[in-house]
Amino acid sequence: MQKKKMITAALPYANGPVHIGHLAGVYIPADVYARFQRRLGSDVAFICGSDEHGIPITIRAKKEGVTPQDIVDKYHSIIKKSFEDLGISFDEYSRTSSENHKKTSQDFFLKMYEKGKFTEEISEQYYDEQAGEFLADRYIVGTCPNCGNDGAYGDQCEKCGTTLSPSELINPKSALSGNIPILKETKNWYLPLNEYENFLNEWIIEGHKDDWKPNVYGQVKSWLNDGLKPRAMTRDLNWGVQVPLPDAEGKVLYVWFDAPIGYISFTKEWAEKNGKNWKDYWQSNDSDLIHFIGKDNIVFHCIIFPAMMKAHGDYIMPTNVPAFEFLNLENDKISTSRNWAVWAHEYVEEFPGQQDVLRYALLSSAPETKDNNFTWKDFQTKNNSELVGIFGNFINRVAVLVHKYYDGVIPTGNENAEELSEISKTAKEINEYLSKYEFRNALSALMNLARFGNQYLQTEEPWKTIKDQPEKAANSLFVGAQIAVGLAQLCEPFMPFSSEKLLNMFNTEKISWQEVENAKVLVKTGHQINESSLLFSKIEDETIDFQIQKLENTKQSNAKTNPKANPMKEEITFDDFTKIDLRTATILEAEKVEKADKLLKLKVDTGVDVRTVVSGIAESFTPEEIIGKQVMILLNLAPRKIRGIESQGMLLLTTKPDGKLSFVTPDETVENGIEIG
Repeated sequence: MQKKKMITAALPYANGPVHIGHLAGVYIPADVYARFQRRLGSDVAFICGSDEHGIPITIRAKKEGVTPQDIVDKYHSIIKKSFEDLGISFDEYSRTSSENHKKTSQDFFLKMYEKGKFTEEISEQYYDEQAGEFLADRYIVGTCPNCGNDGAYGDQCEKCGTTLSPSELINPKSALSGNIPILKETKNWYLPLNEYENFLNEWIIEGHKDDWKPNVYGQVKSWLNDGLKPRAMTRDLNWGVQVPLPDAEGKVLYVWFDAPIGYISFTKEWAEKNGKNWKDYWQSNDSDLIHFIGKDNIVFHCIIFPAMMKAHGDYIMPTNVPAFEFLNLENDKISTSRNWAVWAHEYVEEFPGQQDVLRYALLSSAPETKDNNFTWKDFQTKNNSELVGIFGNFINRVAVLVHKYYDGVIPTGNENAEELSEISKTAKEINEYLSKYEFRNALSALMNLARFGNQYLQTEEPWKTIKDQPEKAANSLFVGAQIAVGLAQLCEPFMPFSSEKLLNMFNTEKISWQEVENAKVLVKTGHQINESSLLFSKIEDETIDFQIQKLENTKQSNAKTNPKANPMKEEITFDDFTKIDLRTATILEAEKVEKADKLLKLKVDTGVDVRTVVSGIAESFTPEEIIGKQVMILLNLAPRKIRGIESQGMLLLTTKPDGKLSFVTPDETVENGIEIG
């Protein structure tokens, strides 16, 4: 019976694209492991999807002036395509906004509720009086009590990694208004994590001391030593999975309650499509559950989610949680807010056909046990010196010489040649390393086989012996071809696109890992290979300099005189600017738009004509106070209908520190219709 491998990768927040830190710390290692397990013959379910209920999504939506659904629709599509483009071989990539996920999460909650696993507690939580809503942890910012970072969130300090609660922050403020929030009573449902301490100690501390990564084991042990406290599993929010209880209006499931359940709901979707039983992967002792995550998610996957599954009663516990540390970029922490990142979708566009170069570079620098660093110069060196100079060079030499001397037919050679044992040895080494989640060592073993092949050819020199010792030359290229095909087979988990090219080049099929381990001969004498082509191309200095300059531009942009200023918009040309028609104008009439709290309907004298403008300024101005006010108007903006009213222009305004709007006006009264610019 095939061993089932239930492999999950942390759900990315659908509030932005994925970057190299995500790829190196979760998705590429998870993909390597899933591909490897498939080659071993395991029954693999490799599952992931977009986390669309996180507070970062609502924050992004507010900043962009759109709905949370707009945000998740946009970024789910970008993220999913990025994964596909980079060969991340998910069996199912779904999203937590699906009806299936909503039902699965609510059913999970109800089962725990009916078993009496929650406690109902009235607590005081931070409330923003101006915004009129309770503040989720991510909507509270303040000073971290651990490291002094002024930008810590109410659930975590991203600078030092400490998990926090809002009450621990020094000088907490609302991220919505910037005001100091008040404490207000509200009811929520709590999971008493303290009741699961004995179970977690027995399962992890006693059961996985020797086989879990030290960073994971150490962090969990620290949490348990400090003692666990009840944690709210519901929140006062209007975006997320609604709490399925009659007295829970305006409350949703805590994102770290519903997000990991996504692994289950997405498995259900995959199983239904493929005629499988999802319970075989989640509720059977014949299944290994492995979570690939970053170190900031350890507590959720090793304490909260296991406690939830234990309380539910029907689920297996994770076999392993191989969490990775963080990847820095050019010796600085990757930051989405500062745009200090290499974005996956941009890489695919700017390095077409070179997905495996990024996979290789990130795997070779994978932050397995400590934070690591990515630099563009190191990326270039890994490509030019290792992939082109070692791996690609060996493959090219073998393929070219077989075509040159034997018309592309594998020559006769010694099937018991000692050198052939290197293929089996490498396959077993990679097997051993990947079974222990040591991806860098596994990749090194693969490259060592390519190095061995190069050294072998250099020693044998078939291009010389072909004249005087044709049998020796034939044997050299027979052995070289076996190593080349061995590399084609063994590189597939790491560099799937290159593996596919290689297998096609040598006109052979992918075989199981065990066959590679046990076979000395992978292509027989007389086998016809196809035309050779270069696997990797040299990356020039100009290409790398361009990427470094992009980051330098970002650094300069971040060094703003006003930290609150939004980044510069996309550059326009002078010709674009000359198309803009800005004029002085006077507001003649103003009235509120029916059933629209933010909109005013204005009659404006532009000097050219009198026209209607609909403007979202009702929260900053009353109609009476702006009649007769001279303003500036963008005159040649294409008309658009707003609430059924055709608006013919846009007024120029700025936002004051208190969030209110202010008109951009002339220093003194002038005639209407005067052009500005």
